[in-house]
This record gives sequence, structure tokens and C-alpha cells, in this order.
Amino acid sequence: MRTVVLFMLAAFIAGTFSTVSMAQTAGSSLITTTEMREVATGWSAKKQILGKDVYNDSGEKIGDINDLIVAPNRSVSYAVVGVGGFLGMNEHNVAVPVSKLKQQMGKIVLPGATKDALKAAPAFEYGTK
Repeated sequence: MRTVVLFMLAAFIAGTFSTVSMAQTAGSSLITTTEMREVATGWSAKKQILGKDVYNDSGEKIGDINDLIVAPNRSVSYAVVGVGGFLGMNEHNVAVPVSKLKQQMGKIVLPGATKDALKAAPAFEYGTK
């Protein structure tokens, strides 16, 4: 069975944030040509997670991934799943622990979830920091 993509994302983001924060000193380049080539062939959250549909274990589409929340310790802790709405309007965003998401047969699956249960969950709101 394939490894869960979200764990790869957590490792990638943690490594990226620690590398970028060390490279940002006055007068220095943020990334070398060699690093740029490595980054260009790496894994992309935007291409492989963000905007992707989320299904339940019955194969029903129940939402889509709108965002990933990186905790202060640099781990990806929650995915923001949008439910309902039309073209992003009036969508109900819910924070779902990344540990609950699974990858099955190329799909992101939230086992046991339903669209109604997600709509009934408290709405996720971004902090003001």
C-alpha cells in the first residue's frame, strides 16, 4: 500500500521552513542554483494536495482541501476542508486533523465522514496574527 502523502508533506514543509529561515540573512541569496534545481523536482502541496477533492470511505465527494495549517513547531497539523458552496462561495471551512486523512487509490479519504457531519462541525476561522 502506498505511503500517506500527507506525511511526506509534513517532512517537506518542516525541512523547507528550517532551510529558508537559516538562509535569510541580510545581503545573502535565499537559494542557490543547486538548491533551486532540487526544489523544482520536489513535492508540491499546491499541485498534489491543495484544491483536491476529499472523499469518504463510501466514495462520495464530501469537500476539498482549501489550506494546510502549519503549527508553530513546523508540523502540518490540520487541513482546512471546504464543504458545500458553489465555486468557493458560501463554503463551510472545517479544520480536520491531518492524521485522520488517508490516501486510498489516488484519492484523499476522510473515513467515516459525511458532507452533513462536516457542515455541522464548527467553522474554521483564521487567527488575527
